[in-house]
Amino acid sequence: MDTEADGKRPDCNNCTHYYITYDANFRYGCRAFGFKSRQLPAVEVIEASGEQCHCFQKKKHARR
Repeated sequence: MDTEADGKRPDCNNCTHYYITYDANFRYGCRAFGFKSRQLPAVEVIEASGEQCHCFQKKKHARR
């Protein structure tokens, strides 16, 4: 797990598991947890479990 040390939630945009779906009702997805959502996956994980996302993995190369 590679999350920020200051206690903020991980940024899904920088996670290898995060993707944008083609489903207009559920635009955001997480491959690690296998779900699609209307909110960023990290927000869904916090709401469901009360804990930070434990599957966050920082992308090796940022997209330009």
